[in-house]
Amino acid sequence: MEGVKADGEISFAILGPLLVRRPGKTVEVTGRRLRALLALLLLDAGRTVPIDRIVAGVWEEHLPNAVGNALQALVSRLRAILDDRELVRGGPAGYRLAVDPDLVDAHRFARLAARGHAALAAGSPGDAATALRAALALWRGPALADLAGNDIVAAAVARFDALRLAALEDRFETDLLLGRHTEAAAELPALIAAHPLRERLRDQLMRALYGMGRRVEALAAFEEARAAFAAELGADPSPRLSRLHLAMLRGEWAEAAGGTGSVAGGAGPVVGGAESAVSDVGPVVGGAGPVVDAPPGVSPPRPAALSAHLRSGRGSEHAASRVYDRDDPSPEAGKTRRSNLRARFTSFVGRERDVARTAGLLGEHRLVTLLGPGGAGKSRLADEVAETVADRMSDGVWLVELAPVAEPSEVPQAVFSALELRDGLPVATGPPGTVAVPTPRAPQARLLSALADKRLLIVLDNCEHVVEAAAALADRILAACPGVRVLATSREPLGITGEVAWPVPPLDLPPVGGDPERVLGYPAVRLFTERAAAVRPGYRPGGEAAAVARICRELDGMPLAIELAAARLRSLSAGQIADRLDDRFRLLTGGSRTAMPRHQTLRAVVEWSWDLLDGQERVLVRRLAVFAGGATLDSVERVCSGAGLARDDVLDVLSRLVDKSLLTAYDHGGTIRYRMLETIRAYAAERLAEAGEQDTVRLAHATFFTGLAEARDPETRGRRQVEALAELTAEHDNLLAALRWSTEEARYDLALGLVGALSWFWWLRGYRVEGARRARELLGPARGEAPQALTLARACFGALAIGAGIELDTARKEMAEVVRRTETSDPPPHPLIMMAAPVVGMFGDLPAGEGRGSHLTRMFAHPDPWVVTSAHLFQGFECFLMGRVREGGQEMKTALRGFRALGDRWGTANALAALADMDFLHGEPARALERIHAAVALLEELGALDEISQLRGRLALGLKLEGDHAAAEEILSETLRNARRNGDRIAALNLLSARGDFAREDGAPAAARRHYAEALRIIEETPSIPPQVGAVVNASLGLLAEQEGDLSGSRKLLGVALEQAERTTEAPVLGLVLIGFAGQAVAEGDPGTAAVLLGAAARIRGIDAVVDFDHVRITERTRAALGAEEYGHQYGQGRLLNREEAVELARGLSEGGGDAACGGVS
Repeated sequence: MEGVKADGEISFAILGPLLVRRPGKTVEVTGRRLRALLALLLLDAGRTVPIDRIVAGVWEEHLPNAVGNALQALVSRLRAILDDRELVRGGPAGYRLAVDPDLVDAHRFARLAARGHAALAAGSPGDAATALRAALALWRGPALADLAGNDIVAAAVARFDALRLAALEDRFETDLLLGRHTEAAAELPALIAAHPLRERLRDQLMRALYGMGRRVEALAAFEEARAAFAAELGADPSPRLSRLHLAMLRGEWAEAAGGTGSVAGGAGPVVGGAESAVSDVGPVVGGAGPVVDAPPGVSPPRPAALSAHLRSGRGSEHAASRVYDRDDPSPEAGKTRRSNLRARFTSFVGRERDVARTAGLLGEHRLVTLLGPGGAGKSRLADEVAETVADRMSDGVWLVELAPVAEPSEVPQAVFSALELRDGLPVATGPPGTVAVPTPRAPQARLLSALADKRLLIVLDNCEHVVEAAAALADRILAACPGVRVLATSREPLGITGEVAWPVPPLDLPPVGGDPERVLGYPAVRLFTERAAAVRPGYRPGGEAAAVARICRELDGMPLAIELAAARLRSLSAGQIADRLDDRFRLLTGGSRTAMPRHQTLRAVVEWSWDLLDGQERVLVRRLAVFAGGATLDSVERVCSGAGLARDDVLDVLSRLVDKSLLTAYDHGGTIRYRMLETIRAYAAERLAEAGEQDTVRLAHATFFTGLAEARDPETRGRRQVEALAELTAEHDNLLAALRWSTEEARYDLALGLVGALSWFWWLRGYRVEGARRARELLGPARGEAPQALTLARACFGALAIGAGIELDTARKEMAEVVRRTETSDPPPHPLIMMAAPVVGMFGDLPAGEGRGSHLTRMFAHPDPWVVTSAHLFQGFECFLMGRVREGGQEMKTALRGFRALGDRWGTANALAALADMDFLHGEPARALERIHAAVALLEELGALDEISQLRGRLALGLKLEGDHAAAEEILSETLRNARRNGDRIAALNLLSARGDFAREDGAPAAARRHYAEALRIIEETPSIPPQVGAVVNASLGLLAEQEGDLSGSRKLLGVALEQAERTTEAPVLGLVLIGFAGQAVAEGDPGTAAVLLGAAARIRGIDAVVDFDHVRITERTRAALGAEEYGHQYGQGRLLNREEAVELARGLSEGGGDAACGGVS
């Protein structure tokens, strides 16, 4: 070809965004018109492109006044950029690019694809595979993606897409002939999903599966094809595909025999299928010429003509799908689907409900807008919805990609071009020598005219940067064209009448601490796994499930961010990715090279939204970065207003940010809260630091939330308890963020205020370990702060640590210090400070000398009625523990009345639970269960899960006493699982002990021993655990040994339990040990001593009732051995013993066997 350069110094790529390369560098071609000019010349490389086609393709509908001069100027710019004037040559008919077509990737692709097809037809699949893979490797994404919307370019793009699909089918054919069934089977489903009516792909999938030995799946693939063809076309598969199915069903098919899709022999050649895939689109002259070899001066088919060409069955879209004889019509022959939707090469995960919901909305409304931030998956969802509703639209579904549209005025033309519309344009003639150009009509008028009688769906994708123009056009189309519906995607609503906005939610996320097996089923994790398998074949999370779940949660379930993270599995483990998400913008940069630039990195996604904001919006976005877990209007106004943003303007700006999908507004208990995605928040934090506002805004944030916590603290102990706890729970992340900042910046006044105000909230809501740790961190650094605030922090740490069973020695010391510091406190201390000694008395056995009794006296004198009522509660507990059961019951009834009057559910529930314990002691389990159910209901209103766990153990006891052993065991098992999951060692310990007791009663000694052993292990691993806890477990083990006849082991274990019980003042614990020694005595033949010990246990416990399993069996055995009269005498003698005498009697049994007290006490 004369004048054609082929020196290899320059190359061009259009199978993706336009690229020009010289050795060692990329040549930048800037400006849409310049790129359009070069693209048009490249499409016909080496051949003259007519001037009228260049003008229409470069300027589209916006023609300059002096078009000839403008075109010459543009050509001059192109020559300068290419640095070679001879590359672009002009003539009377037009311009041409004087290069070898093989220097353009598209023409090289066509040549290689034709070579591969020819080799396949000649029976050389190996050579065919080499050529086809080389051809397909040239594609970097949608052809000329940066010129989307140019209808002159669109025809060539459609041609190349069709050629690519045909080449893919040929390549799959080579895979099957070469035995690469696994590779083909992995890729075919995604392509079938994009082209469900191409029968050749269905044929190849069946053969691939069959070749892998997956016969059942191969047959199922045929049934899926049959269903698709019936649903879409009302037709059956072709006879050829049916014969293939029958052969597979009978086990008679083999690839070596030619098969349905073989190229030679067997069932016959491919006719009208792959062979016509290239030739029907346009000849490839000599393998080196341009794809379309049109005569000089004649333009190749324009988009509408080409579409008709394809729809008629002559183009590759249908030629390649006719399987496979010319007298064997394709199922698509009876129906064509008009669409320019993007082909999908990846699976669509987790949005099935969203597709159904959006499709339903489109059935009811003519304008639906999918809203969401960048990377939410709006465009992909729109594609799937459009595909779903396509059969309802007789004139097709049409995608208009607005992202490349730079000017609002270009929106109508983008829609016109995307719909492949074309009308006759009158030609304006001028003086001789001038260029003849079309006379333009307004694109919008042309569009409305063309759509007036059409029934179709327009997908306006990425409207946010041209939202006003898109809204105006949509409004005009909907008003003038009754058969048209519009599905838009945008970061903000179009804001016109009739619009239904559907916020695209994040993918469903697994909960923190969820079951690893269930984690894998959540859509966000499924998406990560599928995309990860693309970069690491065969990938399954397995042991990384928790890390994958964490990645998905940290990335808010946003599809694009998850896909970028999955791409990092090329070089990192899931755990490493999760650990590096604090620097997510540096980490998540591995997007597809063929994606639009703003989707290639996480930072680019967010910056696209940032660039669309005005000044006030940017101020508010960056200041909102200090909030964690959402914000209310009040908090935003208080924290974010100031320089650059007046408080009165906050609501309006906040609303605009919601509209632009940078914030999500949601109802939380009747209050609207605003939440920012973590990725946007991270970006906003960078901007806040750049603006130099970080310290100022964070101080405002910490000050506001300290004040909020201090205001709600007293309400957590009164009638507004539920509301106050709900508000603090909603703001917990903000409260912790404020506490962290205050601690890091040495603002200990704020930090101590927060810890003190949150202490009771932490106790009720089960944040005991975290709260104790936060308070502990302040005790050293804040020692110079206000004494009252520091004392409250000490009380907070001590109470929470004891409640959680951690750092018990340190906690006791801190609580003792609290008691010492507040003996003469004025003004009256905070209620939690007043509870210091009673709490230690309950959980840590604070000796009487450390002030427990006097502290209760001061509680009764406190001006706060809640503190006084709590004093009655603790007084009742102490009475129970001292064996003064009747007195304790009176105190609890007083506390119950007081807490009910105050409206405090926590206190009411605890009083009810204590009274239920009394019911158990008196043998009234039904009444006890009634009170426990009432207490649980109150605690559930508060979300006090730790305390509910304790009550569920009592609930199980009641059910056991009522005879419902199965229900009792089920409750204990479930509660124990929850305690283990939450790391609540104290609750787990108590529940294990109870399960051991139940197992003993049910005659399962091995299970009982296992439960007790685990309980002892927790005791050994928990420093400074109260001695009474170990006494209970060892006494239970002693009772188990006695039941099994191991009297020596029983004596030893009971001796250990006795030693532990002596170090506590808790009467019920010593009573249990004495009952155990009674069982030991009667088993050794000394029922008299057994009766004495039972009487002593009754006096110490403060009650004679015999209810629980061990007490009943030992009493019955002793009475049977002695007779009722003698038993009563010895029992009475035991009731005369004081604590020391009873302990001495038991010790004698422990040390000397049964001889020390043989015959009982006379």
